[in-house]
Amino acid sequence: MIDPIQHQIPREEFDYQTLLDVLKDYRHPRDKISDYLRKGVIIRIKKGLYIFGEDYRKKPYSRELLANLIYGPSYISLDYALQYYGFIPERVETVTSVTTGRSRRFETPVGLFTYREIPARAFRFGMTRVESGKGSAFLIAIAEKALADKIRSVRGTGIKTLEQMLEYLYDDLRIDALALKELNPLHFEEIACRYRSRKIRLLADLIHRIRLRDGGNCDE
Repeated sequence: MIDPIQHQIPREEFDYQTLLDVLKDYRHPRDKISDYLRKGVIIRIKKGLYIFGEDYRKKPYSRELLANLIYGPSYISLDYALQYYGFIPERVETVTSVTTGRSRRFETPVGLFTYREIPARAFRFGMTRVESGKGSAFLIAIAEKALADKIRSVRGTGIKTLEQMLEYLYDDLRIDALALKELNPLHFEEIACRYRSRKIRLLADLIHRIRLRDGGNCDE
């Protein structure tokens, strides 16, 4: 009985309208959806958003894509993005995103998703689209934006000098030193302007100096 929806829904992540369209020939499609939920054929992530249950999946679902769909406009950034790029050693379980809406958190059957509000002018710069297979894709901050979002989000650090910034990156965030010199200081300058942030301008200056010291090309 579940084969029709598995074949007609190409992705593991789908919405309520997709379900209704697939079940349109049933006299009571909403009752059928309730039956699927009760049997674990589908799992409700939030109202109107679903994935297939563990025993009915054709492939793994994408938590990154779910993060984009749960609350928007948004894209992945902060700690989860830093882990995604291999900048920090810790495994980050919470999928962290930025948004132009109010800061929110969603506890779901597949984990915690958090969203931090940032100004629209900062939101519009520094995101990229990552293909995740079979026509689906998710939005995530570029590495520079993820780090800048993280620096901007932390309160009470008192970072005012290059030395303090470097200490915070190495000791608190445990950023990989080799990764830092691969970053583009021009991106940080743009982000600092959009955030109107002295801390991020300081970060831009630090990355510029690191790249000059190590022979990086700052004009990329």
